[in-house]
Amino acid sequence: MSVVFKNRKVQWFVVMLLAAGTVLLSEALLPSANRLTIPVVSKDESSAPAPDMQPADNGKAPDKQTQAPLSYRIADYHMNVAYTPETQQLQGQQTVTWENPGSVPVQELYLHLYPNAFASKKTTFMRESGGKLRQDEARIGSTGSMDLLSVKTIDGEDLSTRMTFVQPDDGNKDDHTLLKIPLPKPVGAGEQVTIKTEFLVKLPAAFARMGYVDDFVMAGQWFPKVAAYERAGTRGRTEPGWNLHQYHGNSEFYADFGMYDVKIQVPSNYTVAATGFPVKPAVTDNGIKTYQFYADDVHDFAWSASPHFVYVEEPFSTPQIPGVKIKLYLDPNHQDLKDRYMAAAKKALSRYSQWYGSYPYSTLSIVVPPPGGNGAGGMEYPTLVTAWGAADKTPDLELERVVVHEIGHQFFYGLVASNEFEEAWLDEGFTSYIEDKVMEADYGVSPNLPVESSYITSPNALKQNAWDYTGHDQYAENVYTRAKLVLKAIEKQVGAKTMDRIMRAYFQKWEFKHPATKDFQNVVEEISKTKWDEFFNEYVYGAMMMDYTVESIRVKSVGTKEAASYESTVLISKKGGNSPEVPIHFHFTDGTALDKTWDGKESRIEFKFTHTTPIDWVRIDPNYSLILENKHINNYMQTEVSTKWKIRWNLGIIQFLQTIFGWVSW
Repeated sequence: MSVVFKNRKVQWFVVMLLAAGTVLLSEALLPSANRLTIPVVSKDESSAPAPDMQPADNGKAPDKQTQAPLSYRIADYHMNVAYTPETQQLQGQQTVTWENPGSVPVQELYLHLYPNAFASKKTTFMRESGGKLRQDEARIGSTGSMDLLSVKTIDGEDLSTRMTFVQPDDGNKDDHTLLKIPLPKPVGAGEQVTIKTEFLVKLPAAFARMGYVDDFVMAGQWFPKVAAYERAGTRGRTEPGWNLHQYHGNSEFYADFGMYDVKIQVPSNYTVAATGFPVKPAVTDNGIKTYQFYADDVHDFAWSASPHFVYVEEPFSTPQIPGVKIKLYLDPNHQDLKDRYMAAAKKALSRYSQWYGSYPYSTLSIVVPPPGGNGAGGMEYPTLVTAWGAADKTPDLELERVVVHEIGHQFFYGLVASNEFEEAWLDEGFTSYIEDKVMEADYGVSPNLPVESSYITSPNALKQNAWDYTGHDQYAENVYTRAKLVLKAIEKQVGAKTMDRIMRAYFQKWEFKHPATKDFQNVVEEISKTKWDEFFNEYVYGAMMMDYTVESIRVKSVGTKEAASYESTVLISKKGGNSPEVPIHFHFTDGTALDKTWDGKESRIEFKFTHTTPIDWVRIDPNYSLILENKHINNYMQTEVSTKWKIRWNLGIIQFLQTIFGWVSW
């Protein structure tokens, strides 16, 4: 999910004004520093509209007996759902067959009932989030819920009297997002159980990935969803068992792969976008239109509907993609931007498939919510993503960036299916890293890494439960930005080509297999043929950033009147994590410059120089090569500073932005 693309134009305008002033001031007072430029190039491709609004795809749901699955399909869903716009309710029936993938009998099933996160202010999600996610707030008086009207075995035995809500993370009895259903008899290893449910969902006003805006609806996490069951060996697990968590303020999702056959009923004037593909044309009867979608080898199913969608479809193929239909469901406010959406989707799909592995599905749908619909925007589901709401008729490259980002999730998270509850950085950090690569390759936008590192004001371990971060800001700062910087730091050490091999090997080894952080570290070590324990302990399992500082400069005269000579002593210290190379630039008053590289192993080092003139300033990391250095403010020191400016001046805009960006919430 994207949290860093929200349009903050007013704040950025203020930031840039202050930054511009700082540049002028710093140029007047200090030696010039290298500047990081960000060229912006827009490359749009044309597209042709589809001949009709919602054609059925050619083909039908494959026979599981004749087609080898790409994943271990643990859950088999057959669902019918009807949407009533007047009440914003979903009436559903579900038959789910679950296979025990483990080696021991299982006595109970667990279902996620995610809409209950919005039932009151007392739920775990609402307590932790304060009713806010990104810049969206829960609307006063708007709640969401899911009621299970019946739960039965395939033989009709009532299970509703057995079921109880459980709260394994915090014990909050007001949280009803995880349901335990004891079964009449155990499900043995490799055996299956089928249960049938009827359910009613009350959708909230669009907020936190789901809900409605007028007559637009986004149905994300809308059905009773079986929790993930991990086999021994999955993510380091020693015994098979359920991976159970409630719906938290920061957390997203984790589920097993399976098959979905879903019928969706909406008013006849509505168009539906959904995971997978339609197996036959929509049928209209008595004012109700029924769609049927099928998807397999996916771990979620989402859909969206509106009477106002402007539908555009184009086929797309590359040497790595045999063929995919890209489908746009545009809000009318953005129908003139269809070429930009389509081009961004093609660029992203093409690059990711070329770099990492083929996109295996036959469709990719992009939903553009209406103005006011950002609560449903910037989110990823298998074969379906949402852009930002269409409030701005002339959006900047943020339009492309969010599309590129969310399609990146089709690969990292979607296909590798990492656990977003416990290791969110494997999802958001990896996607942010590959998103930057596409934006640079196809739009000429290079990331400003020194600025981004200065965002990290509260570093924390990357491998931890999403709700253990202190608030959403700390969560986003770490699992998006800091995680991306960690990957960039690995790339800096091994080189771009080796990093490309690492990312490709990781994706292809763990596609459809639910990897963990240790699995990624193992791939890094296999490809680089180097041990990475120290790096991962500091920056992944630990909460470190780099922090190298110029502690002091001492100068004394050691020459004579006839032969001037000065001894300059510079003390450099390490207050954070390690770097194998720490570049340091020493500048003398006669213009002489000297560059040294420190291995950074000790906590501090002292440099002594004897020269005809004294040192007048020292700068650590003059070219901003230390990607995980986030306190640039102490990288520079002058030997003498006038009494008017008795502070340690930063060199240029980068360090000053460290302070200013504290005003901009990410």
